[in-house]
Amino acid sequence: MPRRGLILQTRTHWLLLGLALLCSLVLFLYLLECAPQTDGNAPLPGIIGENYGKEYYQALLQEQEEHYQTRATSLKRQIAQLKQELQEMSEKMRSLQERKNVGPNGIGYQGNKEQTPSDLLEFLHSQIDKAEVSIGAKLPSEYGVIPFESFTLMKVFQLEMGLTRHPEEKPVRKDKRDELVEVIEAGLEVINNPDEDEEQEDEDGPLGEKMIFNENDFVEGYYRTERDKGTQYELFFKKADLMEYRHVTLFRPFGPLMKVKSEMIDITRSIINIIVPLAERTEAFAQFMQNFRDVCIHQDKRIHLTVVYFGKEGLSKVKSILESVTSESNFHNYTLVSLNEEFNRGQGLNVGARAWDKGEVLMFFCDVDIYFSAEFLNSCRLNAEPGKKVFYPVVFSLYNPAIVYASQDIPPPVEQQLILFI
Repeated sequence: MPRRGLILQTRTHWLLLGLALLCSLVLFLYLLECAPQTDGNAPLPGIIGENYGKEYYQALLQEQEEHYQTRATSLKRQIAQLKQELQEMSEKMRSLQERKNVGPNGIGYQGNKEQTPSDLLEFLHSQIDKAEVSIGAKLPSEYGVIPFESFTLMKVFQLEMGLTRHPEEKPVRKDKRDELVEVIEAGLEVINNPDEDEEQEDEDGPLGEKMIFNENDFVEGYYRTERDKGTQYELFFKKADLMEYRHVTLFRPFGPLMKVKSEMIDITRSIINIIVPLAERTEAFAQFMQNFRDVCIHQDKRIHLTVVYFGKEGLSKVKSILESVTSESNFHNYTLVSLNEEFNRGQGLNVGARAWDKGEVLMFFCDVDIYFSAEFLNSCRLNAEPGKKVFYPVVFSLYNPAIVYASQDIPPPVEQQLILFI
């Protein structure tokens, strides 16, 4: 019995040893099969069905790296350029601010009541300082003056039309209509809602209520554009039952409208001295005095007439016309200066201006064939300022009936066609 058990135990031992060797062999073969191949010609990952070597992928990586380096260099260059532009803009803004602080500025500019970034507000104010709004500019000649164009609620009088079209027309373009409507509304906002710190006289109605202006109180306006600065607007408002005018100046510095000033203008005591140089043309002078009687004596009543006559021929006729007007209308506010010289318009205006010795007066240099209205005389009072500003209107002397009377079915009589309106 002991011998048989020993034999069985020995066979079991060798059987287990054989199974262990077999498992080890199977595991070794599995590891060999799953191990990665190290042969240089073995396929690498890529497009299915195609084999790529290491050189291809190295070239691809190098190309991508060069692309990103080029992009990074471009971005760095753009960042440096933006930093330089920002620095230049900051220096420009600083110089403008220093110039504003040093230069004269008699008007306290105020923008909208909403908070605006300080740098933008300073830039807009600097545009106003540079424009011909508060102070004038020295020009080489009259050709350097930027002219104003006038407008009312319904019409615009444009200089650029020349002789090709009638200067008086309705604004056709929507942007021009919207611009003028916005300007008038902004002017009404300034008048009806003044700033608290703005010193101005109380304006109350007959019953003590606050006086409110509307678009029907708009009389006329003027605008001009300085192409490198902005557009200036001069607006005039007046109640029908009052003599005072309200004047509002606005400026659009290629941005939002900004108020420059708001003031009341009293023209009740403003006398105009109309100076007319004349030689011979007695018939034209008779027509001039007829209009002068209707407008200046019967309507305006704040006019002085100065006639500077050259030569002797026709002088008695001119004196007779003046005496006739005096006797019919009880008008004595005129001066007749006689010069025994050849006609010289500039000298006549100079002599007529020096003939006035009754204090400050508004002088209107006029020609004998000019037809004007009472409204034009008020425009002279509103737009001229002693020692600061002259009013230089452009006379539309257009005689082509196809242009002047194109909007009328029947042209007026020939006598009225020869009238020059200003």
